[in-house]
This record gives sequence, structure tokens and C-alpha cells, in this order.
Amino acid sequence: MSPHSNHPHGQMGQRGVTRPMAMHQQHGHDNSGGEHDHGHGGMSHDDRLAMLHKHHRQTLWIYWTLIVLGAWMLVWPATFDHGQDPVDPSGGRSVWLSLEARIWAMNISDIVAGLLLIVLGWRSLRPNRPVSLWGCCFVGIWLTAAPLIFWAPTAAAYVNNTLVGAWVIALSILIPGMPNMIMYMRMGPATPPGWSYNPSSWPQRWILILLGFVGWLVSRYLAAYQLGYIDHAADPFFGEQTRMVLDSNMSHMWPISDAGLGSLAYTFEFLMGYMGSPSRWRTMPWMVAFFGVLVIPLGLTHILLVISQPVVVGAWCTFCLLAAAIMLPMIPLEVDEVVAMGQNLRQSHHKGEPLWRVFWKGGTVDGSTPDERSPELAELPERFRAVSGASLWGVSVPWTLAAATALGVWLMFGPAIFGSDGMPRHAQHVGGALMITVAVIAMGEPLRLSRYLNVLLALAVIVGVWGLAGATLAAQLNATATALLVAGLSLPRGRVNERFGGWDRFVR
Repeated sequence: MSPHSNHPHGQMGQRGVTRPMAMHQQHGHDNSGGEHDHGHGGMSHDDRLAMLHKHHRQTLWIYWTLIVLGAWMLVWPATFDHGQDPVDPSGGRSVWLSLEARIWAMNISDIVAGLLLIVLGWRSLRPNRPVSLWGCCFVGIWLTAAPLIFWAPTAAAYVNNTLVGAWVIALSILIPGMPNMIMYMRMGPATPPGWSYNPSSWPQRWILILLGFVGWLVSRYLAAYQLGYIDHAADPFFGEQTRMVLDSNMSHMWPISDAGLGSLAYTFEFLMGYMGSPSRWRTMPWMVAFFGVLVIPLGLTHILLVISQPVVVGAWCTFCLLAAAIMLPMIPLEVDEVVAMGQNLRQSHHKGEPLWRVFWKGGTVDGSTPDERSPELAELPERFRAVSGASLWGVSVPWTLAAATALGVWLMFGPAIFGSDGMPRHAQHVGGALMITVAVIAMGEPLRLSRYLNVLLALAVIVGVWGLAGATLAAQLNATATALLVAGLSLPRGRVNERFGGWDRFVR
């Protein structure tokens, strides 16, 4: 912990914009939700402006670095020619640009992005320039996406753009904090009212950052094959089936590399894990909402696409399954923060506060309490079990859901053991995978009700194996018994360890 920090949970919460706000709290100006100074946490406009200028001086190196990165991108096309040993996408995939157009587009993209970073970085050398910093952030987002949109013809271009883009995003809004957030952020306790823990604490977030980074590495490897940078995508279990999946008609339906799109999503996920203070569920509702969309609906879409591979393509891909397996636990791990954010917006609406303003600028919540339970993330090496345990608050594994997960795996292997072809085989593969998905999601205590979906899935599997031709009697009996067991195991709620305020009535 910093020698200047007296807050028990402040070591990462004081990064960037949260650092001066946290320091202000520590010197006796904490406001747990009062509306002093027109809702600005008891600080005058001049106080906040002075803090903004001080913070800007402390982070001035960041804006010079943005200028340097702009110069790097500006000279990249002349230094590392995009047309030197270009490659074509895998599997004879046709793309929307010719090779010459791809090279030209990447050259123009790098030059324009470099110029924008130089201009916007230069403007950011003066304080109170949030538009310039947000402009740099969007340039960074563009740099991470451009190699996919233009099917970058060289691996060097892909690596350079994605890494520089990630650094620009981090330097513009992560390391220094949200632009000008000092001017309006309201201080207050970090634990939502009625909750037994803080869902935005750093121990809660580090595991999501780790999972997002590992998913990024896996998806990046698959994207390297689809973009043509490597000739072969290894698979320890399914061999050439991975190539069949990555080069399938299903994959070719996308205008860009679907593996590259997954890598792009994982990039945003692990970067957004760093974003904001341990109170971000109320100070940055928009960010939590966007993060929740990336993890929950888009994550489910990713998982369902992977599950459909044996039906649509007739093949499996180990690293595709691994990417889905990494995404799956992120859903129950993240949903609690989304619930807290939703409760914050609901309370603000009932108080008569403008919902749109609260969504973008945050606010205070009556009944919040200090976070005195979360351990410090800095203690991870010394107290690994304690910090790791705090990462899993809000997630529990009742034996019923663990058994349902194991039975889902057994159901997926059923066709190979007992014999099935055609639609009954697909019913067992897809049904088992969906049962696993539902059981793992239901391990998130705020989503415990979702376990009842496995009852419907069990009925669908039974209908599939008995109503469609292609399954042996042994396979039918096995699938029926397994499905009925999963349905029965989905009825008990199982243990729930945490409290979620007003959401407790939905945890049944």
C-alpha cells in the first residue's frame, strides 16, 4: 500500500481519476450521499477544478506518450511496408477488398490515426480537454478494429495496430481515469445498500480481467489462422476438424474474421475490467452496462455459436470450445455488478433524478455502506486463498448444480458410447452443452432462478431421442435417464451465501 494511503481498500481504487477523489475522502471530506453543493459531494467547483489541474500535472507523461504513439503510427507504413510479403485469408475466403485495396486502406488508416493522435495528444497537454482524450480513446478502438475490417495483409500490421490500440485506450481513459470525472463524480460508500459485499471491488474484478486476457490469447491464435498469418491451427483432440470449423461456410458468413471479432471483444472485456473505482456500479453505470452487454448477451451468443458447430459444421474445435469455456464463468461472475448498477438506476429514478444524467455521470445511493470486507488485491501473493475467495463472492456451487454439469458432459458423450446418428445425436450434443451452460450460469446466485431452464431442456432432449430416428435403445434410455436426473437436480435452490439488497426476492 502507498505510504500516503490510509484507506483500507484503496490501493488500486486510487488509480487514475479515483486517486485524487480517494485522497480527498481520506482527509475528512467523505460524503456518503449528501447533496451538498448541488450534489457534488461537498466540494466547490473551484476545489474540483484545482484537483483536476493537479491530477493533470501528475499524469502529463501520458499525453506526451500519446503523441509519441501517434508519431509511431504515422511513420509505420513507410518503415514496415504493408505490401511486403502479404498473405491471403485462410480457406480461400473471399473478402470485400482486393489485396491492393487492403494495403492502401491500412496505409491510410495508420497515417490518419497517427495524425489524430498527435493533434489530440497535443491538445490534451492542457487540462480540461475531455473531448480530445475521448477522441484518442476512439482512435485506439479504431486501431484495434482496423486490421479486422481491412483484413490486414501482414501479421506485423495486425500485431502493431492491436497492441498500440490497446495502449492508447489504456493511456486515454484507464490509467489517468475517465476524462474530467473529477468535475462531477460523487463520493460515497462502495457497498450497495443491503448487500453483503461490494461487487465492484478489485478482488471481484481481477478474475474477470484474467479470464478476459486468457480468452484474448486463445481467440487471437484462431484469428491468426483465419487472417492467413499461420498456415495451420493445431488441435490436440480433433485434428483437422478445427480447420473445418474455422474455414466453414458458417464462418465465411461473417464479413470479418469471427475469431478476430472474439479477440476484439475479449480486448475490451479485459481492459474494461481495469476501468473505474471500486464504486463504479454507481459512479459509472454506463460502463458497467456496456461491460455487462459484452459479457452476458454477447457472451451467450458466442457460446451458442460454438455449441452449434457439430450441428451446422459437423466438426469440433478444441480452442473454440476453450474460448467458450472461458466466457461461460464470466457470466455469473459479472452479473452481480450489473444487478447493483440496475438497482442504483432504479433508486435514482424513484428519487426523481434525471435517469439519463445518472446513467452517464453516476450518482449517490441512499443506504450504501463502506466496504470493510474486501481484502486488498495487493495481498494476493501472501493471502491467495482469501483474495481468491473474495473473487467468488456471489457465486456458489451447490452439489445439485455440480452434478447437473457433470451429467450434461455425460449426455454429450452419450452418442459415442451408446450409438446415435442424425438428429438424436445432435439433440444429445446440443442439449448436454446447453445444460452445462445453464447450470454454470445458475451458480451465480443472482441468476439462481435460471436453473429451471434445464427442466425444459430435459424435456426437449427426451422428445429428440424418442421422436426422431437414429438413436439406439441404449442411447434413448441413457439420454432419458440423464435428462430426468438433470431436471430433478434443477428443482432445489441450493445454498446461497450472499445478500443482494432488493434483488434477494428473485434469488429462489
